[in-house]
Amino acid sequence: MTNTSAYALHELSKESRMGARGVEAAREVRIIDLTDFDQRKEEIADQVWQAATDIGFFQVSGHGIAVEEINSAFANAERFFALPEADKARHPLRRNAGWEYRSQIRPSTGKPDQKESYQITRPRMEGLWPDDVTLPGFKQRALTFERQCWEVGMKLLSCFAIKLGMAETFFTQAHDPSRETYQSTLRMLHYFAISGEPDGPWRAGAHTDFDCLTLLFQRDGQGGLQVCPGKEMDEQVWTPIEPSEGLITCNIGDMLMRWSDDKLPSNFHRVSNPLPGESVPARYSLAFFCQANEDVIIEGPEKKYPAISAKEYLAQRISANFSGKY
Repeated sequence: MTNTSAYALHELSKESRMGARGVEAAREVRIIDLTDFDQRKEEIADQVWQAATDIGFFQVSGHGIAVEEINSAFANAERFFALPEADKARHPLRRNAGWEYRSQIRPSTGKPDQKESYQITRPRMEGLWPDDVTLPGFKQRALTFERQCWEVGMKLLSCFAIKLGMAETFFTQAHDPSRETYQSTLRMLHYFAISGEPDGPWRAGAHTDFDCLTLLFQRDGQGGLQVCPGKEMDEQVWTPIEPSEGLITCNIGDMLMRWSDDKLPSNFHRVSNPLPGESVPARYSLAFFCQANEDVIIEGPEKKYPAISAKEYLAQRISANFSGKY
């Protein structure tokens, strides 16, 4: 086992400086149409690369997941979060799977996010599924949606493989769901209704994602997501990404930033707090994290960073957010 302490995770040192409220400013977040993907792959790859290298965020339409299927996935998540706390507590978070409640403490804020989440990582779910008496059909609906997300994620990652000069299937093979080392995760999130206070609480403190690529689904009328390109992190200029039915918001994660030797930026985002005296309702979102299989080695073509296994890398990042949960 490689000594993980040998790796300097500069992502965490950056994140620790991102706790201020900052200011808001509008900027373009591009919408890329994935319709006829196989016939338009080169064109789409160019569009995705340009958007990703600019601010690290983009949105996609024409991705093949119907609005009705997205709404069904949200309804499934809301069924889980509506369970009594004692029922949810039977499925506690371990190794990036299961339920947690106000347990994620961001290095940027040092405070727990005001949310609960339920995470689905296929090979790690033993004992973590609610049974069909408690939630009829929950497991199968969740797994069906997880697979749909994986398919979209692999399309987009194939675009980055092309642009990085890798085999088109490089990232698909690195995220193989048929293997026990698979660690991509579907995360259902429930942010609590809160009122603004001068010094918190935080719905989700500023952070970068641990993974290669994140697909985020938002519900209309439940905004709060804000992004800050890395080149503006010192000024902390944040841009709201409003929910829009059927669109998936995508962002580069730290794994892919390392794999690309920093050509693809993993940028900061957060779920904003209400101003003092303001209140916000509950917010639900669904996030799919494309996280390379445990035994895959992350090393860019230029070898800018030391090689590290995806298992070791993810363990370091999770342990910095969830004490004792990996």
